[in-house]
This record gives sequence, structure tokens and C-alpha cells, in this order.
Amino acid sequence: MTDGAARPAHGEEQPIPDLPTTAWAVLGMLSHADELSGYDLKKWADWSLQFFYWSPSFSQIYAELKRLEKHGYATSRTVVSEDGMRGKRMYAITDSGREAASHWVNNSPVEAPVLKHSVMLRAWLGHLAEPDRMREILTQHIDYAERMQRRAQIDADGADANPDWAYPSAVLRWCVKHYEAEREFAADLLADLDKLARQRSRRKNVKRSNSEKSHSTD
Repeated sequence: MTDGAARPAHGEEQPIPDLPTTAWAVLGMLSHADELSGYDLKKWADWSLQFFYWSPSFSQIYAELKRLEKHGYATSRTVVSEDGMRGKRMYAITDSGREAASHWVNNSPVEAPVLKHSVMLRAWLGHLAEPDRMREILTQHIDYAERMQRRAQIDADGADANPDWAYPSAVLRWCVKHYEAEREFAADLLADLDKLARQRSRRKNVKRSNSEKSHSTD
């Protein structure tokens, strides 16, 4: 494999470019193996990244691979099948890519995670919702959190089998706890909203009763 990017002069440090986080995620996945295809990277993202970051699409992965090659952080080669009919492109991290990824991990600012929780937004607007529909929404979210917890646990157990995946394994165990907490918080919120729905129903009944009394005295 050859690295087509221009090399800095001896002793000259090349500045680290301001790449999107997804690019660093793809480069980081390459640091775990000798070579990976785009398909392999997608599988790895679905296996691990989706539980705490996100799983980029194939088109996003290939776009970042192209960007990484442009900066000399990754190289690629085409591997032809034994029948000579099919070929796939394999990607590998370069020494400069490993150094850049290490620099990003160690020196990038600590950013607050962005929580965009559409279920919580709908619960926040619960005064506009039908109580039964809101219960259904939160019940579906609880089921989702339970599924994700089980999947994270399976992947954490699988990572434990490989000593090279000690850090992904530790993060996956954190993800198990995260989705367990998410499920518990959603269940607590559902109980709170059920209580609010009962209070809302009682207020409506009182209002209706007062209205009927008012009409009866006219």
C-alpha cells in the first residue's frame, strides 16, 4: 500500500486538520485492525458505535474514508477474489493517521453531549396529547430501551472475549447501564404522566359538573 498524500519535510510537524467527529470515529475503527473494508466498518459501527454515538451510513463512511486518504491518514488497496471476478477495497490506517487520531483523543476539547430526545419533547408537550397515545409512546420507548440494553449486553460479552477490545468492552458495559437507566427513567415518567392524566380527568369532570349545575339553576 502506498500513501499518496504529501509528506511534511523532516522535522516539520503537519497541523492536525479540523475533521468532523465521524471522520475520527472511522479512523479510530481502522486503528483496531490491520485492514477493513467499508462493509466491515459499517458492521463495526452497528456493533458498537450506535449505542453511544451513531452508526453512519455506507455513503458517509466512504466519504470519510476518501477524506482520510486525502489527508494521508488512511491508505487503500483493491483485493481481488480468487476467481478474479470480484474485488473489494480494503482500508488501513497510516502511521500519521494513528498519530492524528491519538492527538484528537488526547487534545480535543471535552464537549457536552447533545441530547435530542424526541420522545421527551412529545412528553413535554403532553398537555396536547391524548393520554392513551402518550402512554403508548412511552411504552414503545421503554421497549426500545430494553432491546438496546440486551443488544449492548450481548456485544459487551462478545468484546470481553478479545483482549484487544478492552476499551470498547468497557464502553459497551457503560452503554448497558445507560439503557437500563433510560428504561427506568421512562417508566418513572410514565407513572408521573399517568398521575397527571388522572388529575386532568378529575378537573374536567369537576368543570363539567359545575357547568351542569350552573345550567340547572338558570
